[in-house]
Amino acid sequence: MQPSLSLASRFALAVGAAVLVVAARTIAADPASVTFSLDFPTSNPEHYSISVNSDGHARYECSARISPDSDEQETYQTEFDVTPANRARIFNLAAQAHYFSMKVDSGNSKLAFTGSKKLVYQDGRDTHAAEYNYSNVPAVQQLTELFQGVASTLEYGRRLAYYHRYQKLALDEELKRMETQARNNELIELPAVQPVLKQLYDDTSVMNVVRARAQRLIEMGRSRSSASH
Repeated sequence: MQPSLSLASRFALAVGAAVLVVAARTIAADPASVTFSLDFPTSNPEHYSISVNSDGHARYECSARISPDSDEQETYQTEFDVTPANRARIFNLAAQAHYFSMKVDSGNSKLAFTGSKKLVYQDGRDTHAAEYNYSNVPAVQQLTELFQGVASTLEYGRRLAYYHRYQKLALDEELKRMETQARNNELIELPAVQPVLKQLYDDTSVMNVVRARAQRLIEMGRSRSSASH
């Protein structure tokens, strides 16, 4: 027969178990997140941010002109779920970049200004942020490219929703550009704009060529989403 644990040992185990439960609940209640933002006054949008939680849920918000030929601004927001492959990649790259706890800007003042960029990592315990114009850190470079590709996709969604409501004749040209970029693998997270594309496909009042382009983009998004699982 094994000796029974002492009262002090049992107390220590109980306290340890309680700590683990609290920690698990904290992690569940406060998932980690990685946020990328860009401010570039001469571009459209002039500001946007993408925040991705460790469970894959993401949020995009921007301040942009309602259309390329208008000076009127709008605030646009949408939520979506990133594919598992990109979710894993984002957090792996954040880890490689030491969760942005160190300076990441190249410090080269001679480089052209391409917008004020910021990466933020946050979890239940820590928050780290790094601002930069250009970074020599490979993980930061890859994150920047990834997030900018996602933003390009979501901006198509924003413009398509506007054109569908106010300027249907502009839909074909916009979808043509989008389809070209998608085939060239320049757009990331196509499934994020599937709701807008489906609305176009389901609308029999728009041109058949528009519906056909929307359908092809939906299928491309589904194919890439399946491949990432």
